[in-house]
Amino acid sequence: MLTSDSMTLLWLTYLGLSLVVLLTGYLGLAFLPRLLRLPITWAVAGVLWIPTRFRLPLLDEGEFYTGMAPAVVVASVAFLERNAEVLLSSGLLVGAGAGLGVALGLLQWWAWRRSEEAPAASQTRTRQDGSGAASAGQGRREPMIG
Repeated sequence: MLTSDSMTLLWLTYLGLSLVVLLTGYLGLAFLPRLLRLPITWAVAGVLWIPTRFRLPLLDEGEFYTGMAPAVVVASVAFLERNAEVLLSSGLLVGAGAGLGVALGLLQWWAWRRSEEAPAASQTRTRQDGSGAASAGQGRREPMIG
């Protein structure tokens, strides 16, 4: 059952909240051009969504709890605990997630730009070639009633 497994519920809650953060962040950056807005939003998504393993010592001697958590959370806890080893590994994952997010954002901007330019280029080519309906001798047709 979904509600009986607290880790699944925790991850779904984190996913929902991160989507809210990304949507409000994207809308908040509306004053920026799309070239900057998309990579910034995807970089934040990469930082939020890269998971990593962690290990916490328990009260009993020699026992540890291991699990998965977002790398940015693990890096933050490692920074507060001054744990350089964990901070380095999770910090590298956070940086890799941000870099991957920027790359995805630039790729999305490039694909959006190409799809926007393709219809405009075909219309320009049609006008230059003279193969439009106006050059075929048909001219403008007026609507007829009845």
